[in-house]
Amino acid sequence: MSELDHVVEHTEVPEDDRGGLARGRRVVLAVVGGAALMAIGGLLATTFVKSPAQVAAETGPPAQGALTAEVERRVLAQTLVMRGSVVADQSVEVSPQGIRSGDGAGSGAAMVTKLPPKAGDPVTAGQLIAEVSGRPVFTLHGTQPMYRDLKPGASGDDVAQVQQALRELGHGTGSDPKGVFGAGTKAALAARYRAIGYEPLPAVADGGAALKSAREAVRSATWAVEDAVGSAGPAGSGGGSTAGPAPSGASGSAGSAGQGGGSASGPGPTGAPADAGSGKGGTAAGSGSGSGRELVRARQALTEAQAALAAAEAADGPMLPAAETVFLGSFPARVSSVGARVGSPVSGPVLTLSAGELVVEAYLKDDKKQLLRPGMAVVVSSEVAGTDVRGKVALVATERSAAQPAGPPRQQEQGQNAKGGGDGTGGGSGGGADLGYRMVVRADQPLPAGFAGQDVRLTIESASTDGEALVVPVTAVSAGADGRTVVTAVSAEGTQRRIEVRTGTSGDGFVAVTPAQAGSLVAGTRVVIGVAPRGTRANPGKAK
Repeated sequence: MSELDHVVEHTEVPEDDRGGLARGRRVVLAVVGGAALMAIGGLLATTFVKSPAQVAAETGPPAQGALTAEVERRVLAQTLVMRGSVVADQSVEVSPQGIRSGDGAGSGAAMVTKLPPKAGDPVTAGQLIAEVSGRPVFTLHGTQPMYRDLKPGASGDDVAQVQQALRELGHGTGSDPKGVFGAGTKAALAARYRAIGYEPLPAVADGGAALKSAREAVRSATWAVEDAVGSAGPAGSGGGSTAGPAPSGASGSAGSAGQGGGSASGPGPTGAPADAGSGKGGTAAGSGSGSGRELVRARQALTEAQAALAAAEAADGPMLPAAETVFLGSFPARVSSVGARVGSPVSGPVLTLSAGELVVEAYLKDDKKQLLRPGMAVVVSSEVAGTDVRGKVALVATERSAAQPAGPPRQQEQGQNAKGGGDGTGGGSGGGADLGYRMVVRADQPLPAGFAGQDVRLTIESASTDGEALVVPVTAVSAGADGRTVVTAVSAEGTQRRIEVRTGTSGDGFVAVTPAQAGSLVAGTRVVIGVAPRGTRANPGKAK
């Protein structure tokens, strides 16, 4: 062993020096790791941090390309979308103005004293729907609104309607001719009032004084004839005898005088003779005598008294005030709304009744009216119920409609429209705000009751192609400088060619086209509809 080896072998490193070397190595490693992280962070920063020029370059418009769509073959319909309200075919606002109480007072404002139904309640024919100032208001079946009070002796179509309505409720009108308010109609009307718990108003509001006076006049005239016949009986040769019922307190025979007496028979009003003492010798109880003249005059007075009694009896009886009756075209009806409460004065509609099937009502401006006509198909959509119902346009009015002016409407003007929306005039003279042209849509099947009062969406097919046709987006059609209408077809290889077409029905952003040269354009061909970024292939697919 050399001396150097021996020195190395016996040389030892102190413990403090070995610890310092380990710490030095760790520091070096930390410095190297930090540098590496900083380098990586710098690289990442250069990825996300860009100069304004670089940002502008990257966000600039890309190269442009063609946006295409496929030619379709289908039925194309032009549609209009608008809003409408579901209403009953007939709506009547009941505002019984001018009703008079049974005691004849008639002073003061009319007041609601009973209001049995509530909103949504069903209503049947003959039903009491309100009481105003102690008088009933009830329903009857009919399409003609009441425009006058009906009294005994009246005649007309409105009387015939009342007779029919009473018969439908089981109240016969006897032998009264159609449209004549006679004794049978009186009895039927009185029975209807009693059925709802009221007495009808008398047609002659005098407590029966006129009828009583007429009967007394007949009785007095009958007695006068008897007295005249009795005094003239022995003197003449032609005295007449009477046969037939006599009034109370009068004898059946007015006496006989002579051989040539004639007889008069036939009942008169209230038991009075039809013509007391008339006969072959009716003028003679001693020709030219004063007694004979008295007899003739007595008989004439009796005839006049009998005629007056007949007229009084015809005029006497129950009447039907216009304010106490509401006619509806069909039953059961519904109470749409109640606009008053018990104890309130009648200052407007007390309640509103609706009858008949539900229809949709909308109002059109001039531009849309020109596109619509009865018979067009409609889809009625209820967003509330989530239901679609198909129907047709039933009416497009020819005159503009106006909103009802403020104030209580008269009951005979309360929109009693016949099925199909009335005469289609639109009632443009109401004096209120202009609503437009009234349109009525009737569903193919009755609308569900839940639709009543809803605001619904109407989608109307105002035009459609006759069967299937080639259909393209309207943006695919362009007109060249030569005036030709063309579409630009794109082949699978990307080449383009212009095809001349004729346009037809349009709607919902599409138009029907017919190629000028048969077979040059077919379903499935892609046509240019606009411009899109290159590399983006736009295919909107088939439109709904």
